Amino acid sequence: MGNCHTVGPNEALVVSGGCCGSDQKTYVVGGWAWAWWLISDIQRITLEIMTLQPKCEDVETAEGVAITVTGVAQVKVMTENELLGYACEQFLGKSVVEIKSVILQTLEGHLRAILGTLTVEQIYQDRDKFACLVREVASPDVGRMGIEILSFTIKDVYDKVDYLSSLGKTQTAAVQRDADIGVAEAERDAGIREAECKREMMDVKFLADTKMADSKRELEMQKASFNQEVNTKKAEAQLAYELQAAKEQQKIRLEEIEIEVVQRKKQIAIEEKEVIRTDKELVATVKRPAEAEAYKMQQLAEGRKIRTVLTAQAEADKIRLIGEAEASSIEAVGKAEAEKMRLKAEAYQQYGEAAKTALVLEALPLIASKVAAPLSKTSEIVILSGDGSRVTGEVNRLLAELPVSVNALTGVDLTKIPLFQKMMSPQCQTAI
Repeated sequence: MGNCHTVGPNEALVVSGGCCGSDQKTYVVGGWAWAWWLISDIQRITLEIMTLQPKCEDVETAEGVAITVTGVAQVKVMTENELLGYACEQFLGKSVVEIKSVILQTLEGHLRAILGTLTVEQIYQDRDKFACLVREVASPDVGRMGIEILSFTIKDVYDKVDYLSSLGKTQTAAVQRDADIGVAEAERDAGIREAECKREMMDVKFLADTKMADSKRELEMQKASFNQEVNTKKAEAQLAYELQAAKEQQKIRLEEIEIEVVQRKKQIAIEEKEVIRTDKELVATVKRPAEAEAYKMQQLAEGRKIRTVLTAQAEADKIRLIGEAEASSIEAVGKAEAEKMRLKAEAYQQYGEAAKTALVLEALPLIASKVAAPLSKTSEIVILSGDGSRVTGEVNRLLAELPVSVNALTGVDLTKIPLFQKMMSPQCQTAI
């Protein structure tokens, strides 16, 4: 007995073995097959597209420049029986990763071989041609494996010595130079042609403007003539209209004035009545109470005035009487003092120096008390001296300075007074 096996369109079913030692192989894509137990073998191989990314690093070109090229290839197992048989012989029982590894190494080998026969410019400038060449060279080898190259494109080309960038800069500079030259020449030709066109245009425009000016002048002259006639008629009509309008306006104004006069008379009458009413209202509400209040205030003011006047008169009499009394007292005291001074002066004049001496002697205790006032708070005075003669000398010095002080204070010279001369004699000093 056996089993029925099915397979989808993305896989191929391989049935091998059979009765009586048969070596026949059956390939089924998107269908079914019968397999006997024990004597038949069932295997599958994928038909899906496999994406490869071949990369050749630092491969020297025909000029010896080391470049790196990366590409993208789409491959799959072919479904024709003969080619599918080749693929099964090569890859049956292997995983997709192992199949991709074999194909990738084959493509990279052909890619490396082709890079050694081309220049950098050929590879870089015509990538499609380079990719077609790789596909054409590699297709027979991978085809013998039952593999079909669906597409192969160059993804990137670069180098580590900046050869491509330098080449691009040179070409860019050349293209830019040619472009600048082309632009300059085109601008020059365009400028020349534009100047010629402008000159021709100005000539034509000048002729056209001249003809237009002549036509316009004639038209303006005719229009001025017509306008003069039209304006004359319009002015006459306007004057007539304005005259009639002024007359009508005058009539309307006279009627408006009459209406305003009548309205003004009525307004005046109303205002006169309003004035009379307001006057009566003021008399009743303001004038009468105001007069009564004014009379009241007047009477109060007169009463306060009389009271103030009487009070002031009484105070003035009081002050006058007190002043007269004080003046009489001061006069009596002054007369007594004057009489006292007169008598003293007569006595001083009569006694002469004796009177002056008496005055000085009367003043000396007062002077002494004032001088000794600071010493009143002193409990003890100690005079340091080696002998008694020095104490005597201090006393004599004080007595000698006394006439000068008295003369400065009173104007009296004590040295001319006999009594003081006697006090200053040697006998009195010895006694002191």
